[in-house]
Amino acid sequence: MIRKPITTMAEEPIPRNIMRADVTITEGFGMEVDGQMKAVFDTKEAAEKKARELKTKFPMLQVKVYDAAQRTTAVIAANTAETV
Repeated sequence: MIRKPITTMAEEPIPRNIMRADVTITEGFGMEVDGQMKAVFDTKEAAEKKARELKTKFPMLQVKVYDAAQRTTAVIAANTAETV
């Protein structure tokens, strides 16, 4: 008699923390890359720092920092930020 190994059901996979482009953030600061929200930060300085790093590494991208409280967007250049 051949026995088959007993298989157990795997636990449900943990959902990944995916930021959807069609969801608007309501607090904090968001980093927008080529029109899509990619990350959310607690402080403006942290968001601008990460945005500048990304812009310096990939200058062809359009990188912006969105302020949810003020509902304003700042376009990020490699070395400076310009408010739009």
